[in-house]
Amino acid sequence: MAYIRLGIVGLGAMALQHARGIMGKMDEVRITAVASKNEKNIAVLRELPGGEAIQVFDTPAQMYQSGAVDAVLICSPHRAHAAQAIEAFEHGMHVLLEKPVGVFTREVRDMIAAADKSGKAFGVMFNQRTNPVYRKMKEIVESGEMGEIRRVNIIITDWFRAQSYFDSGAWRATWKLEGGGVLLNQAPHNLDLWQWICGMPVRLRAFCHLGRWHDIEVEDDVTAYVEYANGATGTFITCTGEAPGSNRFEISMDGGQLLYENGRLLQTKTEMPVSQFIREYPGGFGKPETTTEDITPEGEYTMHAGVTRAFARHILYGEPMIADGREGLNSLMLSNAMLLSSWADETLPMPMDAAMDAQYEKMLGERAANSRPKVVQEVQLDLSKS
Repeated sequence: MAYIRLGIVGLGAMALQHARGIMGKMDEVRITAVASKNEKNIAVLRELPGGEAIQVFDTPAQMYQSGAVDAVLICSPHRAHAAQAIEAFEHGMHVLLEKPVGVFTREVRDMIAAADKSGKAFGVMFNQRTNPVYRKMKEIVESGEMGEIRRVNIIITDWFRAQSYFDSGAWRATWKLEGGGVLLNQAPHNLDLWQWICGMPVRLRAFCHLGRWHDIEVEDDVTAYVEYANGATGTFITCTGEAPGSNRFEISMDGGQLLYENGRLLQTKTEMPVSQFIREYPGGFGKPETTTEDITPEGEYTMHAGVTRAFARHILYGEPMIADGREGLNSLMLSNAMLLSSWADETLPMPMDAAMDAQYEKMLGERAANSRPKVVQEVQLDLSKS
């Protein structure tokens, strides 16, 4: 069977997790090289099936020029994503990028231009799109069977992180090296699902609290309000300092409601459209009769491996990717806009234009210039609880 030769840029904990899901388990992909100086993790990689044959390079450019790889999975710190992806495209590589796609929207636009020029595949690791529940929600919303969206509420506060997590790396939770907090590190998945299923808003107002629950300089608690072109509204709440936390995705539509919480997807349908009932019901206090059904779909939640396999099959056979890298612009735009809205203390029109991009980049740069030094602690991260 045909396969792609995959190189990995950066060999931290997340890259090793990807390698464990690929090596000896995926016919379409073989990891043939890594670009990393992390001797400890290189030794771990060597112990995986086929690990002895993997070539190790000091720099991504050396790896690309070796002829050992067809595609690259970039797992480096966020600030390096754009430059490394563009370099890979310029060397004729297909690129699969860990989230977030970038730190600010201009660099994502630059990556898209580089991908378009190269003609190579550009994927992003939005693994939660492989969850059958979210795929079902998207299918229902796009079908129009429940009418237009009236309100969306997302509360994702079970991204809990202890201080030790942030202390485990010099780049974590800094404006200079990471470029943001919960919006850029944990919540890109949720921001992506939000826009993927419900579309992009036309207005946004957000309140981002910096270091509210941790000794960090970036945001760890966010509340945002949005408005859509059809008049619908939405809220998005996320944080890394709340326990036990919630994971709730609620979409109210003219014909009822979709509610995903505690691993179950409930669909509540009204006997008639809400808009019609409001106009026609004569009794004042009534409301439409409803029926509720658990429609949680069966099916495998393939996570990161599913994204990687689909990326490989796209290259090999032209099959669809889980998430094209170009789509990463929307979730990053939401993240940038939330911080910009909070810093500027104003409601913003969406989508962000070039002037807003530049304003955000300038304000981020000012904060990065004042990033404080960190004392890194030796921490063994437990990715099974991530």
